[in-house]
Amino acid sequence: MTEQRPHIIVIGGPNGAGKSTTAPALLKGTLGVTEFVNADTIAQGLSAFQPEGAAFHAGRVMLERIHHLANERVDFAFETTLASRTFAPWIKNLKQAGFIFHLVFLWLPSEEFAIARVAERVRIGGHNVPEETIRRRYHKGMKNFFQLYMQLVDTWFFYDNSVAGSPKLLASGGRGFGTSIENRFIWKRIQEEYNG
Repeated sequence: MTEQRPHIIVIGGPNGAGKSTTAPALLKGTLGVTEFVNADTIAQGLSAFQPEGAAFHAGRVMLERIHHLANERVDFAFETTLASRTFAPWIKNLKQAGFIFHLVFLWLPSEEFAIARVAERVRIGGHNVPEETIRRRYHKGMKNFFQLYMQLVDTWFFYDNSVAGSPKLLASGGRGFGTSIENRFIWKRIQEEYNG
């Protein structure tokens, strides 16, 4: 009898890219994953009117939960800006333990676009992220997607989510699949800037 390999799905992208709003439909509808761990939602639950103040604690709760799910060997997903490199060694260990790693990245065309998205989110009652943090995470997340996390994947999908709620696939690929490019002009520009 063969044990089925569990899947880990990371939803990456800059602040304001729509990770929290896009992920549930994508995960449940397309990928069949029901365990989605979201630090923003955890922070909102801890402090509904000032989730920014609960962000650190929410991050710790998120880490505890994803480690628990990994130990249970169930399919799960979580979101991150990919600005940190800290998930890479853990994902590498999970892959060595038999997990299949999928990376979905929701791209925005610029840091200014991300800043405007976060400002709109705040205007309608969502959580804020300081502008300098958005800028830093935007560039680090893009570089880490190409130069670190993409090297670990079994499959990856890179979406343009500049039209909120309507992600358009720009490119996809994975081990043994090659790369499929839907918009060569945009993909080439992104790669030249962040994968060079």
